[in-house]
Amino acid sequence: MEHLPPPLILSLDLDDTLWPVAPVIAQAEAELFDWLRGRHPDAVRGQSIESMRLLRVDVAGRHPGSRHDMSFLRRQALVEQFRVTGHATGHAEELADEAFEIFLSARNRVEFYPDVLASLARLRARYRLFALSNGNADLARCGIAGYFEGHVTARAAGAPKPDARIFARLLATAGVDAARVLHVGDDPLADVDGARSAGMQSAWLNRDARPWPAHLAPPTRVVTTLDELT
Repeated sequence: MEHLPPPLILSLDLDDTLWPVAPVIAQAEAELFDWLRGRHPDAVRGQSIESMRLLRVDVAGRHPGSRHDMSFLRRQALVEQFRVTGHATGHAEELADEAFEIFLSARNRVEFYPDVLASLARLRARYRLFALSNGNADLARCGIAGYFEGHVTARAAGAPKPDARIFARLLATAGVDAARVLHVGDDPLADVDGARSAGMQSAWLNRDARPWPAHLAPPTRVVTTLDELT
């Protein structure tokens, strides 16, 4: 194995790295739908959670430059739902903001994997920590902002992992060379291969014994919990 300098910075993915994301999104979408049904039933008449997901796909197709921005896609879909029911654009925007806040509140009520909080405390004592994520989780709302020096998102970078631009944004924010960053995440392509292509060190967090994709070069580090990084 090639000699690698000790990392100065650890960048961490969030969804499915620090918490399982599927149940969080399912709960947030259910709470939003229930809120809409109770407060603005016209907006969801004939709709379902699945049809709202399909509307977001349609919005993404019509706004290709914003496909990486999950907050934009969700909010814009809500604006369109309210406009269809007869609300003027300005009022639809206001209602969409109110509805989106219902979603965000639930989206940030996460349940951490058992190793996460203790590991973050130990890692924070040894490294500068940054979050690097494609999603719209909020570190402060999740209760872990104190562990991190910064949070680089796909929305801020204008592109999602594995695009080089989001990794470049991290390096510019942190002010270090790529070789001194170790990025840790669960996604072989977005996290491991993306970081490697950007010149960073990488570690695959494989909590559930998934096979590594055969078409990608194997990872140099594999861990099953954040404990193993400490």
